[in-house]
Amino acid sequence: MMAGLESYESVYRRNVVRSQESESNFLHTYHGQDVIRPSDVVMHPLGEDNPPSEADFNLKYKYKYMIAGCGLAALITETLLLHPLIVLRRQCQVNPGLSKYHIIPITLVPVVIRLHQTQGINTLWKGIGSVLLVKGMMLAIEDFISKITPWPKEITCNSSLRAFGQHLLLKCVSIGLVTPFYSASLVETVQSEITSDSPGILDVFRDGAIRLVEVNSKGRLIPIYSLLPSTISYGVSKYLFTLAVQGVTSRIMHIRQKQSQELRGAYSRNLLSETVAQDIELQSSLISAFMAEVLFYPWETVLHRLHLQGTRTIIDNLDTGRSVTPILTGYSSASDCYSTIISTEGPLGLYKGFGALILEFTLNVAIVRIAKWILIEVQTMLQPKPKSRQNPPNWYYEEI
Repeated sequence: MMAGLESYESVYRRNVVRSQESESNFLHTYHGQDVIRPSDVVMHPLGEDNPPSEADFNLKYKYKYMIAGCGLAALITETLLLHPLIVLRRQCQVNPGLSKYHIIPITLVPVVIRLHQTQGINTLWKGIGSVLLVKGMMLAIEDFISKITPWPKEITCNSSLRAFGQHLLLKCVSIGLVTPFYSASLVETVQSEITSDSPGILDVFRDGAIRLVEVNSKGRLIPIYSLLPSTISYGVSKYLFTLAVQGVTSRIMHIRQKQSQELRGAYSRNLLSETVAQDIELQSSLISAFMAEVLFYPWETVLHRLHLQGTRTIIDNLDTGRSVTPILTGYSSASDCYSTIISTEGPLGLYKGFGALILEFTLNVAIVRIAKWILIEVQTMLQPKPKSRQNPPNWYYEEI
């Protein structure tokens, strides 16, 4: 059977395949019948995958550093541009005698113009140094505590319940330690520059330490230890709400991305790419942050008034933008502050300065979109040009 094949040598693209006789490890007959084995296939170099070149790795690292640089630039720009809106919002929140609530952004425009005319262009950037120092202090304390304790600084959806509780405990301790300095920074951001000297860069540490050692109440000043429970509760509740909303919105965006690919008939290679994932994460973080600010805005108003009470702070009058007004309140607790605002200023009194918050997130979205556009343009410029495809020589087809 199959006579004449014993001396035949299979040839595949000039690569000689070993015959059956040279392979003693395989049987030649089975139950009296010759065994016919398929020809061995020799891989041709044209069929092998090309390994990534060094240029691809260099380009990947360029993208990584470029993304980090754009993120840092966006953070600095966001801090510088949004700080005046934070100042306006806080000044509206702590002023119980403010007749214009500035719920919509348009009412703040003439006030800002008058402030610049009377106090100069730097009046809305007061306290920016202390705000940055308090944020840095918060991050440093969290990092330090996470290193000397088993409490994790970050958690994921796969974290255990114990790790989640330890993470919340870390947040509580960090917020409690930063609270005196946050109170001092609040004073610097709302006080008028007409009636007080500009504070130094490190004055927030001195004023925070003074507020920390003032255990006994002096006049209407509320001890910082009495403000710790409400401040910690506000910070942790807002953080948990932000995490929950961000997780839900991120999941919804991933599902919508998948459905859009299904409608096109096939999944795209970019469905779960790093760029798409970062874009979804960025959008979900913006949405969750805005929803948290809106929901917890009344609580923030109450806390800011309690922190500022008894500090003898004089703020700008945002009804006119040309005068100043002292802060004279006598709240006994957070519940008393809330009920007093409702009775004397109405429910909208809890949302004084909300127009500044709307402007803040509008600018935030605009900054993110501009940074994203710059990132895409730079990536396009760094993208290597595709090589022209050359046709194989004629001898290649002749061999086939």
